[in-house]
Amino acid sequence: MAELERLSPTEYATAPKIPVSLVLDDIRSANNVGSMFRTADCLAIEHVYLCGITATPPHRDILKTALGASASVAWSYHDNATELIQELKAKGIKTFAVEQTHGSIQLRQFRAEGHSPLAIVLGNEVQGVQQSIIDNCDGCLEIEQFGTKHSFNVAIAAGLVLYELSGQLR
Repeated sequence: MAELERLSPTEYATAPKIPVSLVLDDIRSANNVGSMFRTADCLAIEHVYLCGITATPPHRDILKTALGASASVAWSYHDNATELIQELKAKGIKTFAVEQTHGSIQLRQFRAEGHSPLAIVLGNEVQGVQQSIIDNCDGCLEIEQFGTKHSFNVAIAAGLVLYELSGQLR
């Protein structure tokens, strides 16, 4: 780890984080949740909010894919994602769902500056982000796609969005 210049868990706890959080609503796969924890750690984001049916640590599939990140990244569980979005907005946090909608902003065109702190909402692997949540968000981000499929795996989508935002906010 010294050669890679990675932080120890103790150093990571006090290291600066980018002002971005994830809201994971009704994610069916604990493996996807673990992958998103790992990405959150790698990019040093502030918080992961787990909502609805989303599994929480110490679920074994989260632990398997997170590789310890569920212990390093701050997280909390909330029953209702719509209520959480309203609470975050009341605190001045801008909320953006990752979804293909009328009026969505292409990720490459989105500028995080002036919108932070941010909460990025990702939804169910089959149904996507619930309309009631989209209606409460400040906007939607869309990842350009060029093949025959109309969606990315949710963990991949999280990685793409967080990497773009991390590059902008560092």
